Amino acid sequence: MKRLITLLRPILTLTFAAGWLVPAAHGAQAEAWPTKPVRILVGAPPGGTADIVARLLAYELKEPLGQTVIVDYKSGAAGTIAVQGLISAPKDGYTFMLIQKGIAAEVPHAVKVSYDPFKDIVPIVQLTRQGLVFVGNPSLPARNLTELISYIKANPGKVDYANFGIGMRGQTIGVQFNRLAGLEAGTVSYRGSPPALQDVMGGQVPLMFDAPATSLPFIKAGKLRAFAVAYPKRIAALPNVPTFSELGYPDLNEVGWMGLWSTPGVPPTVIAKMREATLKAIQSPAFRKKLEEQGMEVGSSATQEELSKDVRESYERQGKLLRSINFKPE
Repeated sequence: MKRLITLLRPILTLTFAAGWLVPAAHGAQAEAWPTKPVRILVGAPPGGTADIVARLLAYELKEPLGQTVIVDYKSGAAGTIAVQGLISAPKDGYTFMLIQKGIAAEVPHAVKVSYDPFKDIVPIVQLTRQGLVFVGNPSLPARNLTELISYIKANPGKVDYANFGIGMRGQTIGVQFNRLAGLEAGTVSYRGSPPALQDVMGGQVPLMFDAPATSLPFIKAGKLRAFAVAYPKRIAALPNVPTFSELGYPDLNEVGWMGLWSTPGVPPTVIAKMREATLKAIQSPAFRKKLEEQGMEVGSSATQEELSKDVRESYERQGKLLRSINFKPE
């Protein structure tokens, strides 16, 4: 028996060593990350706000990561195509996703999705913060929110809000505003902001809650009138437009944000490195200046746990509002 153990010892040693080889290799790869270009999936088409943020981020990340960052557009289906691309990618930390928090807080209420927004994807870092701006056709006989409320009350059931997607925040904030101000205004859903804004400017639908980035050019050109901002403070690009809180509606101030997302299973050391590099990148003066021009501001340094909590709370609020109007997903 002793002779047998002696003969087997080299084989057993090699076997145990091989057993530890794979995890050790994975650990070494994570420590060395990144050793090749990193890809960021964008759940929106080129030319929009997400595209601007993605390209800026890719440029600013090149130095802290020491690698090229590739922007890969996966638009369509309310951002769920990008989610599927992220979920199906290898869990090696070379594929991330840039998208609004609505992908987890709003979209699952609006359409039937094949992913679990709280198990299949996780936010890493907040990139931008923004609210919604309440805009209207300049021909409306109202110069401010007080006059607008009086006008809507004088025309019950005859005034509608356009929104950029059925079941999304642009629709439910109208529901909230109606209840808080005692209004009877309807809603008309569109597939995105551009067609909705065209109808608002054309007079087909007089009002809309929209993202500042898409409305700003038309506000500055006099084609839209801004009545209020649904955000905790005034935004730099519209300093003369008051917040809803200032006007007596403090509940209309939820913060929307765009973030960088990953999936469970990616090595924690890789996530930590990507988060650190991204927090550094978004503090660059160029990044900050461009966001302000788009009506946004640089995201906070909120932890992953804080971001996940915020998404969950927004998801629950959105669901409660949609259930109150008997909304059914498509």
